[in-house]
Amino acid sequence: MNRSPELAVAAVVLAAAAAVIPLTAASAAANPIGSTTGFLVDPDSVPNTWVAQHPTDARAATIKAEIGDYPIAKWFTGSSGPTIGQAVGAYVGRGANARKLPVLVAYNLPGRDACGGHSSGGAASDAAYRSWIAAFADSIGSRPAVVILEPDAFGDYSCMTPAQIAARNTLLNFAVSQFASRATNTWAYLDAGNAGWVAPATMAGYLREAGVSAVRGFAVNVANYYTTAASISYANKVNAALGGAKPYVVDTSRNGNGSNGQWCNPAGRKLGSRPQVGGGAEMLLWVKTVGTSDGLCGTAPATPAGTFDPGLAMRLINGT
Repeated sequence: MNRSPELAVAAVVLAAAAAVIPLTAASAAANPIGSTTGFLVDPDSVPNTWVAQHPTDARAATIKAEIGDYPIAKWFTGSSGPTIGQAVGAYVGRGANARKLPVLVAYNLPGRDACGGHSSGGAASDAAYRSWIAAFADSIGSRPAVVILEPDAFGDYSCMTPAQIAARNTLLNFAVSQFASRATNTWAYLDAGNAGWVAPATMAGYLREAGVSAVRGFAVNVANYYTTAASISYANKVNAALGGAKPYVVDTSRNGNGSNGQWCNPAGRKLGSRPQVGGGAEMLLWVKTVGTSDGLCGTAPATPAGTFDPGLAMRLINGT
C-alpha cells in the first residue's frame, strides 16, 4: 500500500491522462460532520471481530481497548457482498441511525497494485468498475459519510503504459463524478500517496488529471507510516500546487513512531493520533485497518495482505 519507490516526473504521464477538470468545479456537498455526533465505531470491525472470536486470548482485552474501541475506516472491494450497494448501504445506514459519521474506503480499480502485487486485484473490467462505483455512491445517497477513494491509484504509474494511465484516469474521473452527483452529503478524498513518494507538484498533477476538483479533497499517508507533521507538510505543498483550494485528511493509524523507510510490516511502528476532526488537517483518520498485514513480509511473513494479525496489532500498541 502506497509504497515509496522513486517515480520520475514523467511528462508522458500527464500528457496521456484524462482531461483536467477546473478547480472551480468542486461539488458543493453538505457538511457531514455538522450533521453527526462523532465518527462511527464499528462493533463488527476486523479487530473487534477477532476479539469476539478469541475471548480467552490474553491479548484480546488490550486490542479491544486500544484499537477496537476507536473508529476505523471500513474497506469495500469487489468481494464486499452480498452486493456492493447492499454492503455500503447497510454500513452507512448503521451510522445514520446512530447519528455517527462512517468512514469508508473504495478499493476496486482494475489492475490494482501492478508494481507490488501484494494487494493485486480489482474489478474485472472498466465496465464492471463503473457499475460498482456508481452503486457504491448511489447507496450512500444523502446520508453523511466520508469516503477515501482508491488507495494506490497512482502508485502503479511506473509499471503502466500511457494508455493504461489514461484509462485509469478516465475511471477515476468517473468515480469522483458519481460521488459529486449521487452522494450529496459525502466528503470524498482521492488518495495522494505519502510524504516519501513523489514530488508535491507531480502529485498535484496526478490529482488534477484524476478529477480532484469534483470531490472534497485528498488523503495522504494511507497505510503508511510518515509522521503527522511530515504528512501535513507534504499535503500543504500538494495543496499549494493545486492552488490552495483543497482540504485533506491524514491517515494516522500507524504513524506514531514515523517511518523507517520500509513499507511492509516494519518493526518498531506505533499507533498514531486517535481519529479526530482537525489536528492540523481537516481530519486525522485511521484509514488502514489497524493490525492487518501489508503482505507476506516484514514482521508478519506468513500473514497475507489484509489479514488481521494480533501480533501486528500488539506491536503497534507497544511500539515494538
